[in-house]
Amino acid sequence: MRWLMVLMIGLLPAALAAKTVEGVNLPEQVSVEGKTLMLNGAGVRTKLFFDIYVAALYLPAPSADADKILQTDQPWRLDMHFLYSEVSKEKLDEGWDEGFEENTPASERGILAERLERFKAMFPTLHEGDVVVLAYSPGKGVSVSIKGVQQGTIAGADFAQALLRVWLGAEPVTGKLKKALLGGR
Repeated sequence: MRWLMVLMIGLLPAALAAKTVEGVNLPEQVSVEGKTLMLNGAGVRTKLFFDIYVAALYLPAPSADADKILQTDQPWRLDMHFLYSEVSKEKLDEGWDEGFEENTPASERGILAERLERFKAMFPTLHEGDVVVLAYSPGKGVSVSIKGVQQGTIAGADFAQALLRVWLGAEPVTGKLKKALLGGR
């Protein structure tokens, strides 16, 4: 029994350690507006065999149900750790437009259009090592931080839901990344 306790105590730090994906250390928990969020899942966004960024999704409680996550007005955070040498502002803008178009009903896109343009305006060309943090707080909106500098906040639960659908919607950036963000491998 004593041996088992020693083994369990010895393994405790490993269980609490950060998860590593493609060399990026991801904490098991983060805070948004004073609320603790747990790492739900993490994976790599690839395009044409290139690793673009590591994404990590944090939620108040783990969930593998994309629809439930999208329908619940709860805090969340999505971190993007860029791996690729350079992703131009133009490519980022195209990606946001495509993600919204493929995952947001046309009736909602018009309502979100001005906020999407303000969101896109916050992004410069990004490089390997840059980190983007998108953090949603109910009643406040989605705050955008790039390379540790707060860029602004886009109001609305509707915008937050549309943004999260880029990764968790019916037509996510990649099915493999969606699965990873939902805790799968």
